[in-house]
Amino acid sequence: MHLSDGVSGAAVSEAVALQAARWFLLMRSGEASAADQARLQRWRGADAAHEIAWQRAQRLQEQFGDLPPALAVPVLGRGNSVDRRAVLKAVAALLIAPSAGWLAWRTAPVGEWLAEHRSGTGETRLVRLDDGTRVWLDTASAFDVAYGPAERLLYLRAGRILIETAPDAVPEGMPGHRPFVVACAHGRLRALGTRFDVRDTDTDRSRLGVIQGAVEVRPAQAPELSMVVLAGQQAAFSSRRIDGPRPLEGQADAWAQGVLRARDMRLDAFLAELGRYRPGVIRCGAEVASLRISGAFQLSDTGTVLDSLPRALPVTVRYRTRYWVSVAGRDA
Repeated sequence: MHLSDGVSGAAVSEAVALQAARWFLLMRSGEASAADQARLQRWRGADAAHEIAWQRAQRLQEQFGDLPPALAVPVLGRGNSVDRRAVLKAVAALLIAPSAGWLAWRTAPVGEWLAEHRSGTGETRLVRLDDGTRVWLDTASAFDVAYGPAERLLYLRAGRILIETAPDAVPEGMPGHRPFVVACAHGRLRALGTRFDVRDTDTDRSRLGVIQGAVEVRPAQAPELSMVVLAGQQAAFSSRRIDGPRPLEGQADAWAQGVLRARDMRLDAFLAELGRYRPGVIRCGAEVASLRISGAFQLSDTGTVLDSLPRALPVTVRYRTRYWVSVAGRDA
């Protein structure tokens, strides 16, 4: 992208960019008052850097008219579906370095912050769609809905969702029937009347678990490699291949009831999974990583789960802060 009139070459500090981002989002919200308009004019006239940042924001608006209106939400304090500071920083990045900032804007995690439906760390919730389909969001997850005349499409932006599909208004096999499809990082899934779990928490692959019915999997870059995964099966897939199917382990939907079920799970894997439901970091010492743990653990109180570990295993749990936890051997 090229910005003329000296706007692109001028230096804009992070502090000024954040101020300009707040004004930009407020003005786009449609809820700015006359007093807000007057304050903006005073802010623009107070410093040359303010005016440069504002002109850059206006130029971005001209060249990229699809900046989502939902960005106004965190500034106005309406709802909690968007991380206010994260969104402001994303817009500010566009004003500091437009080309690099726009690249970041079009990729994760910005798309996650602005998804139609999302959950925070440690939060799970249920969304009922217009056709009766139910979608549970796991911790730190996000998805968008794009229903159209040809298909009912969900985009999994981040994390994990559990889907219980409802029949389309037009029965299968009849003209106008819309298949239910989930697009995720590594491919597309077509539901065949079902309840299934999709997970995009790994960088190299996505994971599918089918609880009822069946789901067809097609890798993004090798759609000819389709596979139908049946109830009681799971499969992992990258953008080029599918691994599986193999038997589904445990209760794939236990997390939707707020439970983490472990059956002879390695401690390092258990702590990595538990860590998804709490802010901060959980470190696992190499000397205890291979210890095994089984049980059902309440995800609503991860602190209690951590504190219970020394009663079940030869480990010690140390808190540097509430957000930095280490699990190590008792003699470490």
